[in-house]
Amino acid sequence: MIAVYAHRGLHTVERENTVQAFAAAVALGVDGVELDVRRCVDGTLVVHHDPDIGSLLIAASPRDALPAYVPTLDEAMGACDGVLVNVEIKNERGRREAYDETGSLARQVVTRLREIDWAPRVIVSCFDLATCAVVRSFDEQIRVGWLVRDGDIADAMTKAHVLGLDAIHTHFKTLSASTMALARELDLEVNTWTVNATKDISAMRDYGVNAIITDEPALVQTLVRATSPDGGPSAMQ
Repeated sequence: MIAVYAHRGLHTVERENTVQAFAAAVALGVDGVELDVRRCVDGTLVVHHDPDIGSLLIAASPRDALPAYVPTLDEAMGACDGVLVNVEIKNERGRREAYDETGSLARQVVTRLREIDWAPRVIVSCFDLATCAVVRSFDEQIRVGWLVRDGDIADAMTKAHVLGLDAIHTHFKTLSASTMALARELDLEVNTWTVNATKDISAMRDYGVNAIITDEPALVQTLVRATSPDGGPSAMQ
């Protein structure tokens, strides 16, 4: 059964990556929610996609300096109760990003997920392969997926397999019948993003991906569940 994940919550009706967006997605009946986690200068884990909010750099700001709509990781997870969660760790090199080379951010996220009893219901992902490797080495049980934008997807799948990761999270345009066959051979789940158009949703459904991460969860639910005999969740668990 293909799982349907609301990308940053149901942000078509609420501000993305907020408690309200996550609660709305849960109310819609999605299988899961995707969210982005960052760390403030005071060590607080918060949920926000971009490294900055206006002139504020999250990594250089304390939690109480951020707008009230920015939830802590704990608050966000609380709003997602009842569904699965794809926790993306934002740890990249780039403009205004605060790249953590030590692995401490990844370990802190996993530790907190354990402490609030969410570890069995999440898959942790990151575009940074080293961060995925830290998560896997720190916790052998928690599910881990490597986010891949483009490039040699077959090579990426092989690397993920060698590191003992559970999934590859790849842009839908990288997929083909042959790469799906390779993923199955390597025993990797394929969770694809960000799939919004009817033709692309149908193509991912026909490929048999494990999960679709989307800005249009209601549409994906309709197209995916219409062809399913049971309509239940489940892939990224």
